[in-house]
Amino acid sequence: MAVGAIGIVGFTSNVTAAGSAAISTAGAATSSAVSAVSALDAASWTDASLGNIDPKVFSLALHAAATAVARGDVRSPATLTVIDFSRPSTTRRLWVYDLRSHELVLEDLVSHGRGSGRTLPTMFSNDPGSNQSSLGLFRTAEAYVGKNGYSLRLDGLEPAINGRARERAIVMHGAPYVNAATAQAQGYLGRSQGCPAVRPEISRALIDTVKGGGLLFAYYPDSAWLNTSAYLN
Repeated sequence: MAVGAIGIVGFTSNVTAAGSAAISTAGAATSSAVSAVSALDAASWTDASLGNIDPKVFSLALHAAATAVARGDVRSPATLTVIDFSRPSTTRRLWVYDLRSHELVLEDLVSHGRGSGRTLPTMFSNDPGSNQSSLGLFRTAEAYVGKNGYSLRLDGLEPAINGRARERAIVMHGAPYVNAATAQAQGYLGRSQGCPAVRPEISRALIDTVKGGGLLFAYYPDSAWLNTSAYLN
């Protein structure tokens, strides 16, 4: 499927035509959609449907998602959001996939915690007050309105890695410091207190698309996590 583009100053965010519709309609699914099991089979996806993500990262995310379904942590997730923290914050490193239509919904900017590093995050934590991002698999929960406006709560599924996400108020929300102009001017994107903050222009539609039982996978090549995660081993 052809990829369209919506642009802001100095930056282009890639969104499929179907993905744009999914954003605006909050990711509604039909009864004829593919099952969760087949959607999480890597063989059922093609490179053309992945966007600019590293296929190895996508494969890990699918594996983690399939494990979550098998364990009963989620029943039939409609979306899989992937963040690749091995990429600098000035690049598009957040992807949202519709697991039922096998389509890329969104490819865009996302912040990391100020305690994790400047341009490229290298430190991650599950501790309150660390201001660091957390790795691992999360389940998307309820949307709410808080100090950062319309936001999405995330429940960490890996106790030692991200299990305190709700306690830490690690949520998805829009933030004015997430924009290409800032990144170009200072060489790095504005940073959060550990939240995956996104551009305000897309935050509400994005949250409405992925909320309520979707999955979010935050990646970094951390060997300790990769070798011990119950969702990857």
